[in-house]
Amino acid sequence: MSEFIKILMIFNYIVLFYFLSLITIYIILNLVSFFRILKYKNKIEFADLERIFRLKNYKPISVIVPAFNEGNNIVENVKSLLQLIYPQFQLVVVNDGSKDDTLQKLIENFSLKQILFSDLYKIKSQPIRAVYKSKEISNLIVVDKVNGGKADAINAGINVAKYPLITVIDADSILERDCLLKIAQPFIENENVVAVGGTIRIANGCEVKKGHLINVGLPKNWLARFQVVEYLRAFLFGRTGFDTINGILIISGAFSCFKRDAVVEIGGYKQGSIGEDMEIVMRLHKYFRLKNPATKITFIPDPICWTEAPESLKILMRQRTRWQKGTIECLLLHKDLLFNHNYGLMGMIAVPYYLIYEFLGPVIELIGYIFFFISLMLGILSVEFTIAFLSAAILYGIMLSILSVILEELSFRKYPEIKHLLILFLTAVVENFGYRQLTAWWRFKGTVEFFLGKRSWGSMEKKGISSQNK
Repeated sequence: MSEFIKILMIFNYIVLFYFLSLITIYIILNLVSFFRILKYKNKIEFADLERIFRLKNYKPISVIVPAFNEGNNIVENVKSLLQLIYPQFQLVVVNDGSKDDTLQKLIENFSLKQILFSDLYKIKSQPIRAVYKSKEISNLIVVDKVNGGKADAINAGINVAKYPLITVIDADSILERDCLLKIAQPFIENENVVAVGGTIRIANGCEVKKGHLINVGLPKNWLARFQVVEYLRAFLFGRTGFDTINGILIISGAFSCFKRDAVVEIGGYKQGSIGEDMEIVMRLHKYFRLKNPATKITFIPDPICWTEAPESLKILMRQRTRWQKGTIECLLLHKDLLFNHNYGLMGMIAVPYYLIYEFLGPVIELIGYIFFFISLMLGILSVEFTIAFLSAAILYGIMLSILSVILEELSFRKYPEIKHLLILFLTAVVENFGYRQLTAWWRFKGTVEFFLGKRSWGSMEKKGISSQNK
């Protein structure tokens, strides 16, 4: 029994150290990100981006939109995307073998006519059935192909895209109109940039009309509110912080931009990948930074893409287990990056962070909570240790969530109303009592399922952003 108690205590201290180290990292990331965001805001706040792009040698963009069963919203969303502000871009909508009326609605509403085509590139994808061009809108192309999944659909879109930059977005997302101007700017400023990611925000509770965000609001659903705070931590401050060491390992598949030739050179997106958005970023790092150590994959905190968050436990669980499986898959596929000094601080800091706190984190947390409560029942924990553990696990989590809300208010102020801030502060507190533990369980579940060979994640039904405003 004494040996068992000794093991319990050792693991309790390991978990306490884990929580304290994670908190320290988050505090550092928040502070670094805040000053970086202020610097970015000062640079761009009074810049006339449209004029800058007219005067400089801007790079035309092909916007690729993979779509599967998006018939309810595809027309409004395409109309919205066609109104993006950029000197020269084409919109490539890829119908990935939809079983609904997605293709028919596109044909009818945009006067599409089938055209002859030949692939500009030869990235492997499922067969393309037909390519359509609008009679009325010169920069709209629609690709109809056999279903192959999101990565496969993007590859097919790249094969017909004609411009040097490609931006990939989800069909159900809402972009702010100047997003392309902002996400393309790093490519103009630095020729070593091969990929840029933008910020994702939660659209639930916002007023959306005809594919445009009219007013920013907060969701009434508590699950969606928790995700608002989560996304603030992850995108605005987490990724901005890692960007300072060129350590971005993932840019969201909902809104990302790449040098087309770079993606073509590495063979496009990995088909069948669970976490295709993370995998392609890690592969770009691995391939191009050996050829050119100055290669940069960066993150811009200002181009905003608004997306719908799951509001049911069932769908949110599927999303989080999928994310966990994708993270594990990518870290195992690219394990040679771990502690590899050839990739700078990305290999020495960013990859180890993802291994310890993203891959192993849910296992450590879940077992840690179990061992802690067993130790409490056995009466072997001191009052001092119990306070320290709960403070690290709960109170510091509350502090970090509140800090993220405060820093958002001091920087971009997307939620300017007092009632919104009060709700966010309350959410930042409440999420630490049940929600965080639940997401840790889902991530643990995803880890177990991955190693048991269960790699699928099920469907991700969505209500549709516009429908929430009716």
